[in-house]
Amino acid sequence: MKLNFLYLVMAIFSLFTFPNFNLYSTPLLVLVLQGIILGVLLLTRYFKKKNSSDLLLALILLITCYHRTTYTIGFMDWYDTYRNTKINYYLVSLGMVMAPLIYFYVKSITTSDFKFKKNDILHFIPWIIFFLTKLGILVYDINQPNFHQVQNGPAVVNFQWKYVEPLATFFSTCQMLLYLAFTFQLFYNYRKKIKQYFSNLYQLELNWIRNFLYVYSFTFVYGIAQIFINEFILELSWTQKWWLQFCSALIVIYVGVNGYFTNTKKLTSLNFESKNEKKVNEEVKIKSDLKEKQQKVKKYFEEELPFLNPDLNLSDLAIELQMNRAELSEVINSSFNQNFNDFVNTFRVNLVKDKLKEGEHIKMSLLGIAFDSGFNSKATFNRVFKKLTNSSPTEFISTLKK
Repeated sequence: MKLNFLYLVMAIFSLFTFPNFNLYSTPLLVLVLQGIILGVLLLTRYFKKKNSSDLLLALILLITCYHRTTYTIGFMDWYDTYRNTKINYYLVSLGMVMAPLIYFYVKSITTSDFKFKKNDILHFIPWIIFFLTKLGILVYDINQPNFHQVQNGPAVVNFQWKYVEPLATFFSTCQMLLYLAFTFQLFYNYRKKIKQYFSNLYQLELNWIRNFLYVYSFTFVYGIAQIFINEFILELSWTQKWWLQFCSALIVIYVGVNGYFTNTKKLTSLNFESKNEKKVNEEVKIKSDLKEKQQKVKKYFEEELPFLNPDLNLSDLAIELQMNRAELSEVINSSFNQNFNDFVNTFRVNLVKDKLKEGEHIKMSLLGIAFDSGFNSKATFNRVFKKLTNSSPTEFISTLKK
């Protein structure tokens, strides 16, 4: 009777000590809750529109928020209030899941009609093994005497901490490094490919995907640095480790907002090369009539000015010139020594230069001239002009005054 009364008193007392909203717990709690909301919104949209990228990004966000749980409740004094808590048994790390999810998210955006295959489950086998190991540790410790009186049982202390966690940390680090390398390669190959088909890349490059990879690479490097410092230089306090958790929580908001409001559906519908064009690409022989086709393309650009269309792409141009895409791409690459993107933008830049020489910048803005010449964004115009002329637009204007 006295024991039950004591437990009741302790329970009532705990209500006044947990949760502790302080400088460390409150920012994490607020950011994590917002991240969960964004994840749920993405899941909701996935069930409505069946866009795989929404599902993958939702999982990435929710897992990132989930990994902040230990620190969030810790700074809210959970562990001090509930001394014998078993929450560490049930919060299983999903680090081995994150690496393939990041890879598949980028792949779902940069691959036409992306769909999961049965073999893709193999990417998650390491985490399944890790989960089963954790489950075995839990089952073993539950059956030990006085388990309810301690926070960590013998299997955690003598097996998990000594062997499982160091091995899992090493494996997940190597795994993330490998998957990030493959994902960056996938993304940059995609950007290289679209230059062969599209004249304006501002909406198709999706610098958001690049930034997504950058921020998760940052947290990965930050985490490795923190582990190294903690193990070999000096032991970091919980408050010093808090900064990694805070940065990760901020990244959740950035990724969630950009991922939700960035339209990636148009990318998944792109089909760069059909099966028939693969055959044409292999069979097409442009030798004797290469110069004739080169002149045809050049004349069309000089007379019809197709580059003024900011949405000009290889497919539409091939139709106008009565060629197939593979044939036209070969003509541009071989005869003009440029990819499609640079070829079209060369005409646009030359037109801008002509207008500047005629003093058009006195009558209208530089951006207006760029738009009238076929560009569709200020960032693209400045980057392309610099690339093709080795000077910025304003620097070019200054040379005209001399």
